[in-house]
Amino acid sequence: MAVSTCTSNTESFVVNDFVTINHSIHASTVSTVKRLIDIFGAIIGLMVTAVVCIPVAIANLIDNPGPLFYSQIRCGLNGKPFRMWKFRSMIVGADKLKHLVTNEAKGHIFKSVHDPRITRVGKFLRHTSLDEFPQFWNVLIGDMSLVGTRPPTPDEVTQYEPHHWQRLRVKPGITGEWQANGRSSINDFEIIVSMDIDYQRKWSVAYDLSLLVKTVWVVFKKSGAY
Repeated sequence: MAVSTCTSNTESFVVNDFVTINHSIHASTVSTVKRLIDIFGAIIGLMVTAVVCIPVAIANLIDNPGPLFYSQIRCGLNGKPFRMWKFRSMIVGADKLKHLVTNEAKGHIFKSVHDPRITRVGKFLRHTSLDEFPQFWNVLIGDMSLVGTRPPTPDEVTQYEPHHWQRLRVKPGITGEWQANGRSSINDFEIIVSMDIDYQRKWSVAYDLSLLVKTVWVVFKKSGAY
């Protein structure tokens, strides 16, 4: 079984007590152009987030009173833990009820199309991807990128096989290969891993920009969202 942490100051991923996998530094993690695009995109995104904060807060107050934001510890680049932010889309205390919800995904991810913990406002936020907008803050401070792999939770990482750790060679992103090519309709973790590794092989600044454009198109079509 994989452990929930890995060495964050080197390129070595401690997979279990006996196996250590070494990876070279991925070009995207040292690209100045990618970082500048992230900063510019995050500033624009946070401006939009500031505009929608008030209506989202009012809607949540009416529908299910509680905090406006939801945060969760995720594993980022090289397994480094960070706090990821979202607009709250579930009832207060939803994490404590997770064990009561059936996981409809295959592998080391959790998905439920009709998760009863999701509020009415939350369904709209998820359908439009507005719930992800606070992550522009994560991008601005460098924990995430606009484009990358989606950050797993520590409990998911504890179940990783050696090849799964390649997902953590790049910064986690608000969007990525599988979000732009299926969003929530992809429920097989091995397919997600394959697409994430494929993204790393094909990476370039131009490819990131193409995925951003494709993501915007997918969101406006509301394709594969729930």
